[in-house]
Amino acid sequence: MKKRFRASQKILLLAALFGILFAALPLKSQDQTQPTGGPCCFAHDGYQGTCSVTPAEGETCESILEYLNTAGTVGKTYCGGSKLRGGWSKAECPAKTE
Repeated sequence: MKKRFRASQKILLLAALFGILFAALPLKSQDQTQPTGGPCCFAHDGYQGTCSVTPAEGETCESILEYLNTAGTVGKTYCGGSKLRGGWSKAECPAKTE
């Protein structure tokens, strides 16, 4: 004999499932989503000079470096639109001359 769920039981079940899914989502800390305010600089053997990127809202130096080091990433114009992927590392930003 099939047991049928009552509407209240269905609501409770859906609420519990939603709670479990929500709790499993990774939470970003505030500092990970805010720009650093200054540029991030990167180096690559195949790139001439130092690449300087100012993080946009929601980006960090680490997220930009991960993008540059992930094969197949497209759509962003970091480092003059360089298509070099992998082999990027953090670098000292050149001193500004005024």
